[in-house]
Amino acid sequence: MTYESSQNTVTRWSPRERIVPAAKVMAGWLALLWLLEAVDTVSGHSLDRFGVQPREASELVDVVPSAFVHFGFGHLAANSLPLLVLGFVAALSGLRRFLYAVAIIAVAGGLGVWLVAPAHTNTAGASGIIFGLFGFVLLSGFVERRPLGIVVGILVAAYYGAGILGGLSPLQEGVSWQGHLLGLAAGIAAAFALRRRGDAAHQ
Repeated sequence: MTYESSQNTVTRWSPRERIVPAAKVMAGWLALLWLLEAVDTVSGHSLDRFGVQPREASELVDVVPSAFVHFGFGHLAANSLPLLVLGFVAALSGLRRFLYAVAIIAVAGGLGVWLVAPAHTNTAGASGIIFGLFGFVLLSGFVERRPLGIVVGILVAAYYGAGILGGLSPLQEGVSWQGHLLGLAAGIAAAFALRRRGDAAHQ
């Protein structure tokens, strides 16, 4: 709804205007991931080839698709809840801004994996996006100096911080800590690149 003053028109938004679209986007995203994994399973894991194999020019086209492919339902299940929660929280800041952030994380993080991942590996999964969204949500409030955003960032850090730190450890076998680290860095970069100034940060 809006109200008018003698100087300008200010647009106000209700929580429902952000909550419902954010929930729909994340529900759709999760449904797509589970559908893709079902297709992958019945097709003999034919979608696994869309993971990123480092430093092969032909693999650059898989930088973004790799975030939508998982190596089994267990892998997908482990990623589903944090992706749902962090994605929903990030999307509350606005769907367009959220989609830009996801694009930055997917492209920058995926390219980073292509550059630095160990040879003869195949990296896929939404965990790079998850780590990126964590960094995005954590830093956005501080970057924009929004009290509510800062509180949300602190709560997210308190709940997911230990798991995020564990996911950055190079001692874990079969886990792309490089993808996690690069996704986190891309999310932090997105928080700065997409920061809102002035009244826009409070809408």
